[in-house]
Amino acid sequence: MTWLVTGGAGYIGAHAVKRLHAAGTPVVVYDDLSTGDARRIPDGVPLVEGDVTDKAALAEAFAKHQVTGVLHFAAQKSVPVSMERPLFYYEQNVGGLAAIVAAMNEAGVRRIVFSSTAALYGLAPEETLVEDLVVDPISVYGETKLIGERMLRFASAACGFSWIALRYFNVVGADEPALGDTSVGNLVPIVFRCIDEGRTVSVTGGDYPTPDGSGVRDYIHVADLADAHVVAVNHLIGREPGSVGEVYNVGTGTGSSVLEVLDAVRAVTGLEVPAEVVARRPGDPARSVAGVAKIERDLDWRASRGLTDMVADAWTAWRAAR
Repeated sequence: MTWLVTGGAGYIGAHAVKRLHAAGTPVVVYDDLSTGDARRIPDGVPLVEGDVTDKAALAEAFAKHQVTGVLHFAAQKSVPVSMERPLFYYEQNVGGLAAIVAAMNEAGVRRIVFSSTAALYGLAPEETLVEDLVVDPISVYGETKLIGERMLRFASAACGFSWIALRYFNVVGADEPALGDTSVGNLVPIVFRCIDEGRTVSVTGGDYPTPDGSGVRDYIHVADLADAHVVAVNHLIGREPGSVGEVYNVGTGTGSSVLEVLDAVRAVTGLEVPAEVVARRPGDPARSVAGVAKIERDLDWRASRGLTDMVADAWTAWRAAR
């Protein structure tokens, strides 16, 4: 079975491609390289350069590579930018998935793993976020992912798809330097950039109802997240099309505050890393921690790496890229 990996040259997608390829699962990467890097793709894995909204190009890739399943990573993912450019986010994230689903249906492809997000939970007050909560995203980005989950649910009923949506929490780390996170919006790269530029780290909010006043998040190593995708793929391969339609959180089930992350960075780097507390960002929840009982029970998957491992691997990759 050959799996088309959209966004497979990106940070998370490339980690999943590496693992699937190493396990002997045939994969082909579909990426427009707007943010992805072709150098991340393992030797022997084909690359198709194309826009995720281009149904004709997707159909051609499905036919040429005899695709039997899809891992859909390709998406726009900045919460602030989504609020500034909502129509672009609907076009890319919703329109892109619609094009994929349509191409899948015409090609007879009936299995898909979808990258969703913890942003769906919005400002849910629960200490631990579980999949059966009523979701209420407060950003356009989160809304596009919710629409994506609903699209798959209805497409499954109409077309006989099997699907799994993985709701990511905060991804950190790298398998190897070439696969490091180069994004501008994630906390750990922001801290590393401040170190390089000699700037003080801004901690957005110090008066949350948390142990140290800073926001608490569930951080997961990208290698653990990639492993979750391999497990999801194998779960779909082992079952009849149309028999699976599930949403799973992917996190550690443990929260770390921003100040705790900074302490981990100091411990790993041996640097002081000065920080100052500034105003909260509008819409940021005090706490966002995954309930992971469902994925542990159904897929027998659990995270194995802790915060120090994540920061250490991220730092190694960051320094190697400089």
